[in-house]
Amino acid sequence: MKHKSNNFFEKVAHKVTAFSGSTLAFVIAVSLIAVWVITGPVFQFSDTWQLVINTGTTIITFLMVFLIQRAQNKDSRAVHLKLNELVASLKGPSNRLVDVESLTEEELEVLSKFYKHLAVMAKKERNMSVSHSIEEAQSLHKSKYN
Repeated sequence: MKHKSNNFFEKVAHKVTAFSGSTLAFVIAVSLIAVWVITGPVFQFSDTWQLVINTGTTIITFLMVFLIQRAQNKDSRAVHLKLNELVASLKGPSNRLVDVESLTEEELEVLSKFYKHLAVMAKKERNMSVSHSIEEAQSLHKSKYN
């Protein structure tokens, strides 16, 4: 039963996320704000009138944060999987980069420094087709201290 409810909520979340980014959703939101502004004089710009828009927008914002984060997580996972497939299937790149997103912040910083070093090496080359690897950067780094 749990699988069916997860599948149902996934479908609903997907449809709501897709709709929330549509032109129709924007038009509805602008229309609601316009109706609220127009009704201001009718309700004498009362605290209740203001509370209606504040409560409504707060609830919608609260729910949208979770929907947007869910969509972002799904998209990010899909991109990582595609990149992992590319890295794993190519002969040249290091397979150490497969599942790189699971590294700690410190490990990512070390890896980032290697790529910055590769960028410096690439800038020194006159030929744009010359390529360098992490292993080459590591061996150059080690040779400095040996």
